[in-house]
Amino acid sequence: MSKRLLGSLLGILFTGTVIAQGNHTFEIKDGQFIYDNKPVQIHSGEMHYARVPAPYWRHRLKMIKAMGLNTVATYVFWNYHNPSPGVWDFTTGSHNIREFLRIAKEEGMFVILRPGPYACAEWEFGGYPWWLLKDTSLVVRAYNQSFLDSCKTYINKLAEQVKDQLVSNGGPIIMVQVENEFGTYVSQRKDIPIAEHRRYNEAIHQLLLHSGLTGPFFTSDGSGLFDGGSLPGVLPAANGEGNVENLKKEVNKYHNNQGPYMVAEYYPGWLHHWTEPFPNIPIKRVTEQIEKYLTNEVNFNVYMVHGGTNFAFTSGANYDKDHDIQPDLTSYDYDAPITEPGWASSKYLAVRELMKKYVKYPVPDIPAQIPVITLPPIQLNRSMDLFDWKKTIRPVVADTPMNFEALNQGHGYVLYSKQFTQAVQGTLQVNGLRDFAVVYVNGKKAAVLNRVKKTYSATVDIPANGTLDILVENMGRINYGSEIVHNNKGIISPVQINDQPITGNWNMYKLPFTQQPVVHSGKQKEGKAALYSGTFTVTKPGDVFLDMHSWGKGIIFVNGHNLGRYWQVGPQQTLYLPGCWLKTGANSIVVFEQLNDSIEPVIPTVAKPILTELK
Repeated sequence: MSKRLLGSLLGILFTGTVIAQGNHTFEIKDGQFIYDNKPVQIHSGEMHYARVPAPYWRHRLKMIKAMGLNTVATYVFWNYHNPSPGVWDFTTGSHNIREFLRIAKEEGMFVILRPGPYACAEWEFGGYPWWLLKDTSLVVRAYNQSFLDSCKTYINKLAEQVKDQLVSNGGPIIMVQVENEFGTYVSQRKDIPIAEHRRYNEAIHQLLLHSGLTGPFFTSDGSGLFDGGSLPGVLPAANGEGNVENLKKEVNKYHNNQGPYMVAEYYPGWLHHWTEPFPNIPIKRVTEQIEKYLTNEVNFNVYMVHGGTNFAFTSGANYDKDHDIQPDLTSYDYDAPITEPGWASSKYLAVRELMKKYVKYPVPDIPAQIPVITLPPIQLNRSMDLFDWKKTIRPVVADTPMNFEALNQGHGYVLYSKQFTQAVQGTLQVNGLRDFAVVYVNGKKAAVLNRVKKTYSATVDIPANGTLDILVENMGRINYGSEIVHNNKGIISPVQINDQPITGNWNMYKLPFTQQPVVHSGKQKEGKAALYSGTFTVTKPGDVFLDMHSWGKGIIFVNGHNLGRYWQVGPQQTLYLPGCWLKTGANSIVVFEQLNDSIEPVIPTVAKPILTELK
């Protein structure tokens, strides 16, 4: 017997039904979820395959099942699979959604698919590809032909990969979400007529249906926002609703006066930003709420049951009245029951014991934790500063600074450089900064500008024939709220000194970091952004936590994998390095350090992540 078939036959029991080979039925009927003509309760946990290394998918799914859940919900991030126009990736590493679905089925899990095209999820641009912004006729999340045409292409490409994985075709997918939290967006965009909003929402529904993703469908909104986000004939599910009676009342209003009743996102933790305290949700509050769902036969999805990590440049951002941007941490731990490296937290153990009291299917043992190792301090023995690197890059030249999108760059950094023939001093104003900048005059650090703190100006003194350099970092596009339509990065308006625009011969050096850079022999001086590299030896690979306390701000590559952003402000002070990305023997590491203040080029490792320490 093949391993795959054996895994399917040994799938977990759902009210007496084994998930096995062959087609099945899943319906929303008579106020219930019906699987193969029998009522079933959905006890789901959210995990995004894009945030977890593919070699760890099975471990994490086993962890979810061992917490007592029978379903995994996942977003599909459009930009993760379609990084540039015409370029699609559904096969490499964690992009292989078919493999994720196959493993989920082998582990006996139902799957709830959340394809967007808008996801939110604290993910870069809410899942939209950055290059949509290059088309000035296109308006995201609107009844706009250019946008809907792009959505159609995406949805059809995704459907080619997953429609045969619907439960009706023998796969694990039981439900498909239409859009995401659209009622919230309707409430945020009152400048758009409600009829146009509804036209757009239905258009996405039809694109999904015509692609072959035939549902059953549901929408997901706060219970008070169903009027803007619900669709005729589609089950409305509530996000964050703890009051069972209110849940039933609102669902009844929009679903023929009957259920099933589902909380599409129950939050056992919460999202977290750089510079802000790490939020925690008490265990007792979590177990009391889940027990309320269980005793009232409310279906639920724990968001997140396992958050994972925003590797590379995938983290998104929010904003509020005090911050023009609130970038999300690299860690997406979320204070979830299953921690960022896949450990069973105290919250997990408490929920597991609760679930075992109520569910009718067997709850398996908790799988063994993936090993953690510590290493001798990693020595970085090669370095090269930004200005040596600058000499190796051919710039784009324009009269005024160009934003990332105009430069055909989505992520990373751009160094904006301008030489002055005459001396100038006064107030430098970069009001169009998106999002973080280090300013240099003749290669010496003059200021740090920061959209988080609304710091857009600094005093500069530029001598005759002097050079102004502005190193600009994209810290993640906004993923939630009305400002999602304003998401260009870099410098998006004229740079000024003393209120006068600075024009003529701006040189722009693109630093997208799409792959691990090679560090040539060079020098680095304190205060100048720099690349550092080295190698370290591993005897037996395991998960590692890089301790970045003594560093400033930047990104790290190990063996070609971009681990994401570190920043001394906290609360995150470590970076997660999955053991599956390490090799026995020599491993390579490259650090791009933006601030480079008193850096000793050594990285210690620690046995546990540090995610709650603000500086």
